[in-house]
Amino acid sequence: MKYKDNWEETKQKWTNYWKQSNTGRPLMCVIARKPEIEALSPGKPVIDGEIMCQGNMYGLPEELKWKDMEDKYRNADRIVARYRYFCETHEFLGEAFPNLNIDFGPGSLASYLGSDIHFNPDTVWFEQCIDEDDEWDDVGDFKFDPDNAWFKEHLALAKRCKELAGEDFPVDIPDLMENVDVLASLRGNQNLLMDMISDGESVKERVDQITNLYYDYYDRFYDAVKMADNSSAYTVFQIWGEGRTVKLQCDLSAMISPEHFREYVLDSLKEQSKHVDNVLYHLDGPDAIRHLDAIMEVEGIKALQWTSGDAGPDGTLPDWDVIYDKAIAAGKSIWVKVYSGDIDDWIKNCERLVMKYGSHSIFFLFPEMSHDYAVKLLDYAEKNWSDIKGTYIEQLETSKRG
Repeated sequence: MKYKDNWEETKQKWTNYWKQSNTGRPLMCVIARKPEIEALSPGKPVIDGEIMCQGNMYGLPEELKWKDMEDKYRNADRIVARYRYFCETHEFLGEAFPNLNIDFGPGSLASYLGSDIHFNPDTVWFEQCIDEDDEWDDVGDFKFDPDNAWFKEHLALAKRCKELAGEDFPVDIPDLMENVDVLASLRGNQNLLMDMISDGESVKERVDQITNLYYDYYDRFYDAVKMADNSSAYTVFQIWGEGRTVKLQCDLSAMISPEHFREYVLDSLKEQSKHVDNVLYHLDGPDAIRHLDAIMEVEGIKALQWTSGDAGPDGTLPDWDVIYDKAIAAGKSIWVKVYSGDIDDWIKNCERLVMKYGSHSIFFLFPEMSHDYAVKLLDYAEKNWSDIKGTYIEQLETSKRG
């Protein structure tokens, strides 16, 4: 892989991470600005959402700046050219690796099933296409449609980006989305919630249809962008794995009860998790925490990623230990986004987590930073966070023996 010096070592750490058996320090996504770009940056860590996509473009040449939404989202040659510039001006340290996001927004499966996509500079949204007055009996079954215009365009974009990237860096499998989140895009949140009350059997039938066709779409993208060793990276979460890798979620879970989650979502997650090698679950927002016990029952989920919300504190807050306790106890790895405070706070807050949960099952994603910060952070981690068992693991083992 171009732009990544320790790729073989990184692959091994990722492989072990999915098995909760990483050795040495925890996995750490550390992206540093090279000196020539540091002079153009604010000189501080970048903590906005763009780091998830590796997308900050300090000093981007005028000819590479996107001109419109077509240029930003749909022009493969220009997308790859902009990303190569990012790779050439940044260092991918720790377990960070270059990977190109080609999302048509989060949840593009909805567009393959009838929704239209609206592109904006800072977001993408999907137009509701099933009216509130429509009955589910009057809506055709959801089936794989290789001729859907949005799907054909998106897959062609993936193939062209892969052609241009070669083996220099992975092209990510896009964020297709799943289960009731797709239905919510097609039907509208409030309409779907009402359907769960008035026509629950139809909702379950449609969730089953989405579950059954999901990998018809996923497999086309996987085949288009997989690396030569059949490994893959998935959307903006900076995850890589041998074979087929995916992120699963249910954002609508914030609006439904634990009973409805088990009724409409859990079986879909279990079924989807059977068909890939590496599964990260994206738990988004405080109102989704009530479903954690059910999610941890899904054997195929190998790691949990927690997001506290758009304006919330980062993943190192002690308040979130209740989430990590359950994930680690269930034999899952944890994915932690770090951004609150400065670098000394990052070290202190991450050290607390490492000492409690160990170094074998943690991935930390840090903000984009200067080279000096990156060296300080990784040097400290190597010296102080390697092969830590974790006090919580010791407590669990003691409890089992007792």
